[in-house]
Amino acid sequence: QVQLVESGGGLVQAGGSLRLSCAASGRALSWYTLGWFRQAPGKDREFAAGISWSGGSTYYADSVNGRFTISRDNAKNTVYLQMNSLNTEDTAVYYCAAARGSITYYSLSDKYDYWGQGTQVTVSS
Repeated sequence: QVQLVESGGGLVQAGGSLRLSCAASGRALSWYTLGWFRQAPGKDREFAAGISWSGGSTYYADSVNGRFTISRDNAKNTVYLQMNSLNTEDTAVYYCAAARGSITYYSLSDKYDYWGQGTQVTVSS
């Protein structure tokens, strides 16, 4: 079992930045594909970013590409999401997720085995 705990959410003005962290316990994350998803009020959960188990490949939704950066530190068992140039449409609960081994479709939530409880990000205009 893997337990995931997100942190770093909060209230930020449009144009600002936040860095989310997701710390894992229970298992080493070295062999897990990791992803960040988000869910805005009244909307379905959507993929934001993903990173391969080696860290060598990253994937982003078109809506965040160029503004968000996903990274991982396997020594710290932690995955990060650096979010820059935030706008009000980025307001959502952000979830990290872990999938055993390699996966092909990073954007599909049913490919992930473990989920955190989420952290709220609110961007004000």
